Amino acid sequence: MELEDIKDIISFLKDTDVTELNIEREGFKIRIKRGYIYGPIEITKSVKPAEEPSKISYTAESLKEEETLHTVTSPLVGTFYRSPSPDSSPFVEVGTRVEKGQVLCIIEAMKIMNEIESDVSGVIKKILVESGQPVEYGEPLFLIEVA
Repeated sequence: MELEDIKDIISFLKDTDVTELNIEREGFKIRIKRGYIYGPIEITKSVKPAEEPSKISYTAESLKEEETLHTVTSPLVGTFYRSPSPDSSPFVEVGTRVEKGQVLCIIEAMKIMNEIESDVSGVIKKILVESGQPVEYGEPLFLIEVA
């Protein structure tokens, strides 16, 4: 499920009296309770059964802020790495100024290390994935303030 899908759901439910909504898709679960629709929304992405699911919380303010930022998404399924090797510094940090074409991370797929480059110039505002975490095609990786 993409961030845009989540925004659409929130927008659709904005003027309703929903008390609870659970959406489950393969490896993804969203639960929304009414009371104050723009309160915290918990999103859980399941990984391997032996691992803890990762949780991301969004509020209306954070979703609105993200609308103004450019999202770099994963072009393939694989494992996300922030640095070229375990003992190296990450390619980028929050606050790093990047240029179009600059390497942001590596996604390993079928033992091939694929460098993921920025498609815009700007400043890294958020890194949405932890190093070593599996990622899906189209999954948001970075939020960049275009400048």
